[in-house]
Amino acid sequence: MRITRAVVPSLFTTLNMFCGFLSIIYTTRNDIEFAAWLIIIAAIFDSLDGLMARLTKSSSDFGVELDSLADVVSFGVAPSFLIYQLHLSTLGTLGIMISSMPMVFGAMRLARFNVQLVGYDKDYFRGLPIPATAIMLTSFILTYHREGAGLPQLSATMLAPIVILLSLLMVSSFKYDTAPKFSRRGIALHPWRFAFSMLALSAMISSGGKAIFPIFILYVATGPLRFFVQAVRNLLHPAEKREAEERDMTSIDA
Repeated sequence: MRITRAVVPSLFTTLNMFCGFLSIIYTTRNDIEFAAWLIIIAAIFDSLDGLMARLTKSSSDFGVELDSLADVVSFGVAPSFLIYQLHLSTLGTLGIMISSMPMVFGAMRLARFNVQLVGYDKDYFRGLPIPATAIMLTSFILTYHREGAGLPQLSATMLAPIVILLSLLMVSSFKYDTAPKFSRRGIALHPWRFAFSMLALSAMISSGGKAIFPIFILYVATGPLRFFVQAVRNLLHPAEKREAEERDMTSIDA
């Protein structure tokens, strides 16, 4: 088998999937917090595989499909099983249905992304990305879970509604910004996005991960907020709405 430079991003994708598998194993051992951290580590590998693909100029359809399969495991199956084991198992059949939603809706989100994919670089996502959903759920758990005590009553009550909301956002048409490209062109195109990303990354590292949850709450909120602002703008300036619709007719974006 011929080894090419495309193996570099695929290696990071494989590490992403392996972390998801490890998370499932540690969830069965009831090591909830370590299982949650493994999902976040999987998200780091997921971001690095895209960076490696750009650096090695080895983006491919194979890489896109492998990445989607890995994401279903690490950000669909693993968090679904984690939240079921943590609390939703107490709800019986309803708990099974709710805990399966990140996996099912996440797979639908990825399938929609793949069939709409034109080129490998996107300015925004349509629908909440599945890694963001997984990080929201795991950072929620890491924020409120206490080893030996589980989730407090209020946090446990909030878990099911949060899961449902995040799952629906994944298959919504709300727009979410992509991560800025670490290149001169990427920084020049989106300087504010790059600056906010660096500030958020610095806050997450300096806080030892405690800032992950509030930062991702803000990110999740940008989709509905952008939709609301655009709706108000369309009412005030209908001509701009027609121009935006014409642009959407000429391009398909994820």
